[in-house]
Amino acid sequence: MAHELVRLNGSAASVIARGGLTGLQQKKVADFIEENLARDVKLSELAAVAELSSYHFARAFKQSFGVPPHRYHVGRRIERAKEMLSSRSVTEVAMAVGFAETSSFSAAFRRTTGRTPTEFRRGIA
Repeated sequence: MAHELVRLNGSAASVIARGGLTGLQQKKVADFIEENLARDVKLSELAAVAELSSYHFARAFKQSFGVPPHRYHVGRRIERAKEMLSSRSVTEVAMAVGFAETSSFSAAFRRTTGRTPTEFRRGIA
């Protein structure tokens, strides 16, 4: 069947990896996460965006993105924080990307990058 879809549509892009999210679902979910980096997003909210049950969404998300939804969300927060660290204080960055405490931000940053936010900032300069 997948072969016929490719033949009819002329592209492998329209074929969905078995068990993963469609391209449109991936884009919708990724965009939703980007728009809501500064707040905690529930799995049920993300599942609703993809129009799937929470259980099916969690499995499909991991297959499509390679990591669970929460880890992806935290990773995006850290990536945004890296962009902001050159011009703002660690506390300001932590609050801007949705961490309630500077210490929890620093711990998540170090877990993700292997360096503290201050060490990262020194590397930028």
